[in-house]
Amino acid sequence: MEIRVNPTRMELNRLKRRLAMAQRGHKLLKDKRDELMRQFLVLVRKNKELREEVEERLAGSFRKFMLARAVMSAEAVEEAIMYPKERLEVKLGRQNIMSVHTPKLTWERVSAETDSIYPYGFAETSAELDDSISTLAELLPRLLELAEVEKAVALLAAEIERTRRRVNALEYVMIPQLASTVRYITMKLDENERSSLTRLMKVKDIVRAKGV
Repeated sequence: MEIRVNPTRMELNRLKRRLAMAQRGHKLLKDKRDELMRQFLVLVRKNKELREEVEERLAGSFRKFMLARAVMSAEAVEEAIMYPKERLEVKLGRQNIMSVHTPKLTWERVSAETDSIYPYGFAETSAELDDSISTLAELLPRLLELAEVEKAVALLAAEIERTRRRVNALEYVMIPQLASTVRYITMKLDENERSSLTRLMKVKDIVRAKGV
């Protein structure tokens, strides 16, 4: 499909510049899409590894917690974990991956009464409860990392789709239209030039004939 324009030399030059720009843009977007895909696949693999690790260790912590419930009364378990001794503060930053801003989560302990992660004494609790809470405390950085990787995967997937649509629009719509229009104008200008040359030759023949 051609773009409707006047077949002039000026229009031809303008469209050639647009075509060259579209072709450069197409190459840059393809390179960006390919690099986004590479980064996306790296993050997908990392996300899979993190999720498997987190789910396995969470399941282990949950099993230990259920064992603690079996050897302790429900009231004792509830009392042991009711009042935490520390508060965690999560800070949201961001990092740049191929112009896509993805979250970066960091955390720190605030208002901690002691260095202990256990909100209870050990006299009336089971070792299973200690292990369960210890595992959860160790998992916190991995959980935050998993959250930021999963969000990054979603954001990169959306950017890849947007970039893919732009690449396709250039490759299958704009560039073919511009190239077709450039060919059409070139053909029309050549045609006009041949017609003008033919008329000029006829005029010369007439002038020459009259001069004889």
